[in-house]
Amino acid sequence: MSGKNVTEVRLADAEGIVAAARILESGGLVAVPTETVYGLAARADSAEAVARIYAAKGRPDFNPLIVHVRGVEQARELALLPHKADVLADLVWPASLTLVVPRRPEAKLAPAVTAGLPTVALRSPDHPVMHALLSACAFPLAAPSANRSGFVSPTTAAHVLATLDGRIDMVLDDGRPCSEGLESTIVAIRPDGSWEELRPGPVNLDALHQHYWDEPYPRAAKAEAHTIEAPGQLASHYAPGKPVRLNATWAEPDEFLIGFGPVDGDCTLSAGGVLGEAAARLYACLHEGARAPQPRIAVAPVPEEGVGRAINDRLRRAAA
Repeated sequence: MSGKNVTEVRLADAEGIVAAARILESGGLVAVPTETVYGLAARADSAEAVARIYAAKGRPDFNPLIVHVRGVEQARELALLPHKADVLADLVWPASLTLVVPRRPEAKLAPAVTAGLPTVALRSPDHPVMHALLSACAFPLAAPSANRSGFVSPTTAAHVLATLDGRIDMVLDDGRPCSEGLESTIVAIRPDGSWEELRPGPVNLDALHQHYWDEPYPRAAKAEAHTIEAPGQLASHYAPGKPVRLNATWAEPDEFLIGFGPVDGDCTLSAGGVLGEAAARLYACLHEGARAPQPRIAVAPVPEEGVGRAINDRLRRAAA
């Protein structure tokens, strides 16, 4: 954990990015906005810096981290990209898509980044602040969500400070919520060319595969249930610290209701039933519910389609 008692908050402008890069170079921790959620960045080539991520978050050491890279060229220095992974990275990045691919044995990555696995999770983020920070650093960045492990992911600087103030060195404040509001889609590309979705997210894999290959993506056999290959696979995760009831069309007297579409609530994901808006607002509503006086949270039904799959995945883990 960082030695500071108070976390510095800097505007995510050119000066703030230079200051953040200096902290990262020296092995410190910086919370950085991305298009998905705020990430807690440390240099991925330093065992000591990566250990600080796990300590600050209280994260179990069997849960690997996503490595953020500038683009495909840097990814190729760290991983052996199967053909379709190489094509995807070239065509789609920067994007909210994480690829789990074989790690290069000689890759300069701290062992804890991959949790001892032969694979590494790589992403090139589509956000000007994170992109500028990666460009200012001569090393890749390990960056899980910038919150205490198991709690609700942060989409604003205030959300970061709610659980990590005093535990990290700096927050780069973008001044606005993250645009997509859900962690990246994670897909493992297997040696035979098949794909396995390890975590649903903003990117629709079927639509992606049909666009580039004119067919649904070939699904790999599911990995063993106990195998954690990427973040977001734990059964209980994204928890607001209160019991959560799903598919609720009304609120009990002791419940804070998160609405959607025709179901009004104390906080609403999207009054118009727009799934993209609901994804962007999900964690903000869960944070509001966590702070509310009611001891329980109820959430209206969300359709299991498009990004609704990812929303419901997070809600089920929050309720577990």
